[in-house]
Amino acid sequence: MNKIRKGDQVIVIAGRDKGKRGVVSLRKDDSHIVVDGVNLVKKHTKPNPMKGEAGGIVEKTMPMHQSNVAIFNATSGKADRVGIKLLADGKRVRVYKSSGEEIKAA
Repeated sequence: MNKIRKGDQVIVIAGRDKGKRGVVSLRKDDSHIVVDGVNLVKKHTKPNPMKGEAGGIVEKTMPMHQSNVAIFNATSGKADRVGIKLLADGKRVRVYKSSGEEIKAA
């Protein structure tokens, strides 16, 4: 079970964008995620007249390792860790480690 999922609000805890918040828009693979507005790079693109694309410098969001982000707990206003709790009916749910409350699916 992935502790960080698409649609979660996360805060960056390591790297040049430390402290920035954003929403996970994509899981690239098991360990890499794409967060909106975080880890932006400038990419030089060639024009492609067949597709109608103009060339130039484009800002693009790049994937980052999930260990560099933590889930954002809105009630405390801080980064938090994620735990897994087994319910009585056998379902597994994600919970905040600090408070034990369930993380709402976005």
